[in-house]
Amino acid sequence: MFIRYRKNYEKIAMGLLSFMPTEKDLKRLQQTIKQYETNDDWQLFLWKEDEDIVGLIGVLLRAPDVVEIQHISVNPSHRHQGIGKQMVKALKETYPDRRLCANEWTASFLDKCNACHE
Repeated sequence: MFIRYRKNYEKIAMGLLSFMPTEKDLKRLQQTIKQYETNDDWQLFLWKEDEDIVGLIGVLLRAPDVVEIQHISVNPSHRHQGIGKQMVKALKETYPDRRLCANEWTASFLDKCNACHE
């Protein structure tokens, strides 16, 4: 299930974000979470399986017609089950009138999902 980030999910979200190569440093991780919490153009979504949050996808609303995926992460014990692809699909459904694109850290995964990237 695709759910929007809320402050009470902060520790879980930080744990999942820490799997991203750019988010290894604690201060950087805290800045990233703050960016999602305070900037309306930055949106963070979580993926819930049963009762557990096992993935997240964070986006930057770049233009009226572009959504750029900044972060995508799945708990290592839940990888290779299609969760990342399900999150991308849910994101497309959330923003049906926008084109999905990637940054340098998410481009290779988006290629696997047959999405566009710049």
